[in-house]
Amino acid sequence: MIKLFTDSDTDITPEIAKKYGYEIISMPYIIDEKIIFPYKDYEVFEAKEFYNKLRSGVIPTTAAINTYEYIQYFEPVFAAGDDILYVRFTAGMSRTFENMKEALNILKEKYPERKFYEIDTLGITVMSHIIVREVGEMFISGKSVEEILKWADKEVKHFATYFFADDLKFFRRSGRVSGLKALFGTLAGVKPIIYISDEGKMETIGKERGRVKAVKRLGKYVEDLGDDLENHTIYIAHSDNIELANELKDMLLEFNPNLKIEILFVNPTCGSHCGPDCVGIAFHSIHR
Repeated sequence: MIKLFTDSDTDITPEIAKKYGYEIISMPYIIDEKIIFPYKDYEVFEAKEFYNKLRSGVIPTTAAINTYEYIQYFEPVFAAGDDILYVRFTAGMSRTFENMKEALNILKEKYPERKFYEIDTLGITVMSHIIVREVGEMFISGKSVEEILKWADKEVKHFATYFFADDLKFFRRSGRVSGLKALFGTLAGVKPIIYISDEGKMETIGKERGRVKAVKRLGKYVEDLGDDLENHTIYIAHSDNIELANELKDMLLEFNPNLKIEILFVNPTCGSHCGPDCVGIAFHSIHR
């Protein structure tokens, strides 16, 4: 048998994970020197409470999980005689996967017959989410792991994500977005537009004055780059800005009323880097 894994940085929730049979690897964040593990330390992510803390001045940090923690996730599956398919966020944004490799090397010595497959979504948050969901649908429909991996080799770079940063102080601290330094001194109200490249890196692609213009630009990317949109759900993620998320949804339904669109919260670990009031979108595309 194959056991599915993903991680909390893909914006998955326990409810969605249960539908497909995913086990969630919890990626922690730190507030007031306390390490918090999503969906291990609590069952439901209280997004409004979390993002209001950030609005009040709290700036969380994040941490990689260690080798032992990966062993705790994977060994029970291998011990039961099953293999693993892990659909994960990009290795380009965290050192945590070095710890994962070390854990797998240890486990391979103990369980040499077991197999570990992985799909690097080359993204994070909503970009990873859309791929996690598509893989989950294939898995429950009976596709083999070989068929899923073949699909991923072809399709991963045909899912695009664009979003805007609302408050640069969070990204300034994280250092995870290239091209932002030139914007640090700009006037208030400038919203950097960010996308995730083929290499799984976040890069600025432009800027807009104000949230409304930024949202319109996200919609324009979908109109210009969208591919086979009616056969792929579009996902909008926000860090507690449901009004603008709904505006973007309405804009896209005006463009094409047959689109399937879901709105979700940015997970707290990624939200620690982007801050509150960001909005992003993931969709099947001609290219990223």
